[in-house]
Amino acid sequence: MTGELAPKGLIILDRDGVINRDSREFVKNVDEWRPLPGSIGAIADLSKAGYTVAVASNQSGLARGLFDRNALRAMHRKLRRLVEAEGGRVDRVVVCPHGPDAQCHCRKPEPGLLLRLGRHYRASLEGVPVVGDSLRDLQAAAAAGARPMLVRTGNGEKTASELPDSLSCVPVFDDLAAVAASLTRG
Repeated sequence: MTGELAPKGLIILDRDGVINRDSREFVKNVDEWRPLPGSIGAIADLSKAGYTVAVASNQSGLARGLFDRNALRAMHRKLRRLVEAEGGRVDRVVVCPHGPDAQCHCRKPEPGLLLRLGRHYRASLEGVPVVGDSLRDLQAAAAAGARPMLVRTGNGEKTASELPDSLSCVPVFDDLAAVAASLTRG
């Protein structure tokens, strides 16, 4: 089934480090899934402003056996409930369940997850904001022809200090709330 885009189009968000707190030990269950300050309101604001909000996330914890699909679905239900309570909507969540050595096309920095969203919405990804906190998020966005945006939350501060020349023009924001404010102004 193909989705329809809201009037302002699509925005794609990474999950860990952008929406919720990241962990070197992985976010393994719904209790460990904790939103970053302002991220839920930011998603609601984007949704209310006319964006279709989608999430694209590497989740190698599945391949590593650290959690199962039911735990992952519970985390995403929590995300959706919190956003809906603020009057917004997360339209779609896609994940790469593979480990880093799987050589799949969906694991960022490959653009597969983003391209899947483009196919789902029957939309070009040209100019679509893709918000991430790591180099691989930005590389996937660039490879898909989208518009990479970096937040300083999660791994973003470190990523900002190490941007290669090819991504040096990527806009950098303090957090998802700052991205939402920038995109919904005017």
